[in-house]
Amino acid sequence: MEAKADLFEPDMEKNPSDLSHNTDFAQAEIHTTSAVFLEQAGTKRRIKSRHAQMIAIGSAIGTGLFLGAGEALARGGPGFLLISYCLMAILVYGVFTAMIELTSFLPISGASIAYYSGRYVSPSLGFALGWLYFYSFAIIVAYELTSASILINYWPNDVPLAVWLTILLVAIVGLNLCPVHIFAESEFWFAGIKVLMIVGLLILSMVIMLGGGPTHDRLGFRYWNDPGAFNAYIVPGSEGQFTAFLWVWVFSGFSFYFGPELLVFTAGEMKNPRKNLSRASLRYCIRLAVFYILGALAIGVTCQSTSSGLTSGSTNANASPWVIAIRNAGISVLPSVVNAGILTSAWSAGNSYLFMSSRALYSLAVAGNAPKIFAKCNRYGLPIYAVLASSCFAPLCYLDCSTQTGVAFNWFVSLTNTSGYTSWIVCCIVYLRFRKARQAQGVTVPYTSKIQPYAGWICMFTFFVLLLCNGFTVFYPGQFTASGFLTTYLGIPLFLAFYFGHRLTIGRKYRWAYKPEEVDLIIGVEEVNADAEMWTRLEMMEQQQRGSTNPVWRVISAIWQ
Repeated sequence: MEAKADLFEPDMEKNPSDLSHNTDFAQAEIHTTSAVFLEQAGTKRRIKSRHAQMIAIGSAIGTGLFLGAGEALARGGPGFLLISYCLMAILVYGVFTAMIELTSFLPISGASIAYYSGRYVSPSLGFALGWLYFYSFAIIVAYELTSASILINYWPNDVPLAVWLTILLVAIVGLNLCPVHIFAESEFWFAGIKVLMIVGLLILSMVIMLGGGPTHDRLGFRYWNDPGAFNAYIVPGSEGQFTAFLWVWVFSGFSFYFGPELLVFTAGEMKNPRKNLSRASLRYCIRLAVFYILGALAIGVTCQSTSSGLTSGSTNANASPWVIAIRNAGISVLPSVVNAGILTSAWSAGNSYLFMSSRALYSLAVAGNAPKIFAKCNRYGLPIYAVLASSCFAPLCYLDCSTQTGVAFNWFVSLTNTSGYTSWIVCCIVYLRFRKARQAQGVTVPYTSKIQPYAGWICMFTFFVLLLCNGFTVFYPGQFTASGFLTTYLGIPLFLAFYFGHRLTIGRKYRWAYKPEEVDLIIGVEEVNADAEMWTRLEMMEQQQRGSTNPVWRVISAIWQ
């Protein structure tokens, strides 16, 4: 089976001499069937635990939190902003734990939710989701490049937009053409910059709130009283407040998109994925709480929801609620620092999305839903043809260099508006089908969450409602426009076209959904088990060589990783 083209070879880049010491172990533990995997070309396990976890949380800390939260604050007020981010963080954590349980069972090369969809639910669902991932991520790369180039123009310069786009494009594609451990290391440090910046902003917000800024104005929760914690949107009164809450809740999803999915994509190239995926759950939960919930609270406390800069239409630091709060506190230097951090965030996000787009295409090829050439890898384990194909969408960013072609660019971006909620709905469906199958077949998994399967059902229903509400304000009197309707809902019929197109042609010979007893929970599991045993043995040997570590350093390492 094509999907078994895994590469369970030991990673000896730190200590190559260990290979000779473990030859007998490798021969004894890795069965004859998995010996084939060692000889095949494919992705290689070069992503460490610290890489994968920082990439996952770093991908979720983007312009949505630094800039988009300002628009949500203006529409809903600080109360609805905080409530919406709390609700969304809980829902995303539900998806995250489901994905860890699903992926840690079979973290093979080419792992993706699309692959698991085709294996545990139906080939048509896997086909549709895989192509949704491919084109959505590839188009978002162009969007992030445009955002980054506009952020550069925050500092006055005479350099044409196309020049900045070219520099950013070459850098992103170049990093994705490097061996995966180089890409992962770069993303680790760029994500680290974002984490340090958000932590710094949280501390600064507390200082401003308590009157520690140059103006010594003690804000407290003043802005929750004046102009108020809960705004009305479009219509007045309680109906307008409900409209504001629902709009902010739907909008808050954009700040969280694709964090759980990125961890799944990295699982196929992660060292000791079973262990590292299992221990990621609690840390991810803590980071969601710190970065998003505390971040939403800090924004609502230090920035008025009526500040004109929030709705100025600017796409750089001038529209950031953090920068507005800093300026109001009389601090003049930090806005440029914040803009630099947001620039890093946008550039890093584009880097991650190109990685996910290429791995989505690679996963499609492994599953037989894309030409086989995209499953080929070079000697470094890089699916080079998949990376090059995904990179072909990035030049769409040049369409935004003029107002005429910018309209076309915005239509491309509109195709991705619903992809996040669509992906999360499918994640829940796949997990629930997988759970039912493993229970029916009596299969145990290395990780289970206490909040499952209840969280899976709740998340699936809630995300379906939020998907339908994505552009609900166009149905209010005087708000409807054809372009507004299409740009918010265009992605849904496109996904359904992929699904039913496959279902009515190639997928006709399959069931709408596999019966639990028919789901394949066998192929590849033996090799994954041997791989996990090998990594456990290698980590024990490395631990013995290093000896015991300082307990303080272990705590710091746990927080950072």
